[in-house]
Formats: sequence, structure tokens, C-alpha cells
Amino acid sequence: MRLSNATLADLPAAVARPAYDRSAVTPGIVHIGPGAFHRAHQAAYVDAILTHDPRWGISAVALNSTGVADALAPQDGLYTLALLGQATEHRVIGSIVELLTAQRRDAILSRIAAPVTRLITTTVTEKGYYLDASGALDLDHPAIVRELIGAEPSTLSGWLVAGLAARRAAGGGAITLMACDNLAENGQRFRRSVRDLAAARDPDLAGWIDDNVRFPSTMVDSITPATDDALRASVRAATGLDDAWPIQREAFTQWVIEDDFAADRPPLDLAGAQFTRDVRGFENAKLRLLNGAHSTLAYVGLLMGLTTVRDAMACAPLAAFAGRLMREDIAPSIQPPAEMDLSAYIADVLARFANPAIAHQLAQIAWDGSQKLPYRLCDTIRDARAAGRPVDRLAVPIAAWFRFLELRQRSGEQLVDPRAYALLARAGNVAALLAMGEVFGDLGADAVFVAAVDRAYAALAPGEDLAAALV
Repeated sequence: MRLSNATLADLPAAVARPAYDRSAVTPGIVHIGPGAFHRAHQAAYVDAILTHDPRWGISAVALNSTGVADALAPQDGLYTLALLGQATEHRVIGSIVELLTAQRRDAILSRIAAPVTRLITTTVTEKGYYLDASGALDLDHPAIVRELIGAEPSTLSGWLVAGLAARRAAGGGAITLMACDNLAENGQRFRRSVRDLAAARDPDLAGWIDDNVRFPSTMVDSITPATDDALRASVRAATGLDDAWPIQREAFTQWVIEDDFAADRPPLDLAGAQFTRDVRGFENAKLRLLNGAHSTLAYVGLLMGLTTVRDAMACAPLAAFAGRLMREDIAPSIQPPAEMDLSAYIADVLARFANPAIAHQLAQIAWDGSQKLPYRLCDTIRDARAAGRPVDRLAVPIAAWFRFLELRQRSGEQLVDPRAYALLARAGNVAALLAMGEVFGDLGADAVFVAAVDRAYAALAPGEDLAAALV
């Protein structure tokens, strides 16, 4: 038997399920990119508020794949969320009430234009915004050029510009667009991506966006390992039902949202989200401490032959190094909001990394290094240099990434990174890698930083005692 509306009543009592009438839920949210993180995070928050307000169901839009729709449509949009802690809890999520793919162009544009739609959320990677080094939309990118000359939308910005044009024409009213990714100041970046394309195509539409659309920044956090066959089997055992695409995440979750909405605001605070006027302090702490340490564990851990974050934390020299890096090198660069205890936050992050119930693959964290490291580590390094603080420890994960690239080049194994060709062409050449201004900016010309990376790179050479480099 497969999970669906018809089989919800067959779930064991220990499995939580929607406590609301799904037939009464209307889609007030369009979410673009309904991958694992969205379904583990935002969709779970929305599921928790539908008992209070059924107007916030999710229309899930997948632009690049039909996989989610193929898996969840036979399940009426339902799926199982496994919460990994001391004991695993299972919860069926019912907030996705519509599944759309790029093949249904008119349906997507109509949903964006509909007056009942008051919020559009997205989970895309950094490369999905098509921004250049200055933070503006890259108008020379081939995909953007094609859209500017009239091609059907293929980028996130292209779809949203088309959707907002339809909304303006239909009189759909003001709307909020909210990015849910790991980028700092993601609201501003999202706005540039959408508005720059609108301005290049239709200046009047750009003016309408200025008056009617808000782009609040957010900070999202919950470790979400990829779905595998072991999860499918454990979910089947716990629920008694087949689920084509269950999701797992740690029990901890956080969602901080800038309180800047164009129309109605969903009552996400009832589910534990935090509305604030300033997200920057939260996002800096998360990006630099959690994500920076995550990348460090990934690149150094992979060099040491480790495979998961929990394995990396079980390696005493590496776990101790990550703790020192966070407390002594990253924390001084952060100005936390008044309500955040930075020491307690670091302790919580380290405990989460060591969670034995989560097998978060280091290889997955290592994806897209050229997109992630400028925000996760390079900004911290830049601040440390400006303040005259040492950067020796901060150089280690950069050097480990370089060694990781070298290993990929030699093995021929795929490198998941939009700059894969340029990176592999420079692998083994520290100076050439540091000269990539699109990744390192001015740091490539900083003699102190360059020397620190050279030392760390030598210490991480094959055959060296890697633990000795973790001081």
C-alpha cells in the first residue's frame, strides 16, 4: 500500500499526520524548487500552521525536473518526514496541495498571477540567481541573453518576470518573494536577479515590482541528508506504507525571516519561525560558523578518508580543529544580534554535527565550492586580515579544497561545480587558483593569506600526517 489521502487512516498512531482537512486547504504559497530541503523545512513549517489558517497551502513548482511530481502526485502530495534524534520520529506532511512542472507553463504563470497567491518562496543554489561579481544580474549569460531576445523562460528570474507580468496584467495585487537559501542578504540578491531582468525587458514592469513586490531576507537552518534506500526502508517499517520520496532531517530547525511583507504574512511564528527587522546577524552566524565549519569538515575529512559529518566529528583532531576554528577565528568576525548567545550557538552546532543518527555525506557538502566558499570562509578571512588577526587556521579549509580539486583531476571523478572546467584546469597550481578573482576577489593578492594557504597546502600533501596540520 502506498501513502496517499486514502491510506492516511492506516498509519500507526505513533506517526503524526495532518491535523486539518486537506480538502479545505487553498494554495497561498508558490514554492519554486521543491527539493529535499524545502520539504524538510519550509513545507513542514507550513504544515504546522494549516490547522490555524488553511489559506497557506503550497503549490510546488519544479522547473528543471519532473522527479518530485512523479513521486508525489500518486501520493496526493503527501510524504513522510523522518526527524533524526535520540529516537527517530515520523511525520506525514500535507502542505503541498499542487504539483507543477515546467511543461505546464500556463498553469505556473496563472498560479503566480492568482490573487490567492500572496507569497512565492524559492530554494535554489547560489548559481541559480545568475549574478555577476558585482551582484547584478549577468546580462551576458547565454541563458539570460536567450530570454532577453524572447525565448521561453528557463531561469528562475525569467519565470518570475513572466509570472509577475501576468500578475500585473490580471490585477493580482502586491506579493512577497522570499528566498530560502544560504546566501547572505538573500533578499537583496533575489531582488537584483528579478528586477534587473524585468528592467532590461520592460521598465514599466520594473516600476510595478518596486511598488508592489517585497523581497525579505531569511536565514534557514536544518541539516538535511539526502534520501537513500535505507531511509525508504525505515519509513516503510515505521508507517506500514510505501513512500516514493520520504525526507529526513535533524530534529533542530530554525527559520528567521525579515518582517517585510507586501501583503498578508503567513503565521509561521506559530510554528516556531522568528520574524525580525534584521536578519543579518543570524545569517552571518549561520553562514560563517555552521556553513564555514561544514565546508571545513567536508574538505579536510575527505582528504582523511572520512565519508560523513559524524565520522569527521568522531575524528578527535578534526573535531577539535573545527571547534577552535569556530571559537577563535570565525566568532570574532561576527556581531550577533542581542538575542543570540554565540558561545551557546557554537556548542549547539558542534553537537548537531556529532548527531549519530545523521549520516550527512561530506561529498554532498563539498559540491559547488566556488559558489559557497566566498560566503562561508572568504568574507571571514577578509575581516580577519582587516583586523590584523591570524589566518593560518582559516587557510586550512581553502588548501584542503585545493587538494580536493587535485584529487578530482587525477581520478577523473566528476566535480560538481559550475566552474568545474576552470577549477580542474588549475588544480595543483595554488597561485592560479588564488588568482580566480570571481572566487577570491582581492584575497588572491594578499601576501599574508597566500603564504598561509601555501603552508597549509604543503601540510596537506599526500603522504603527510594530516592530523599534524590541524593545530
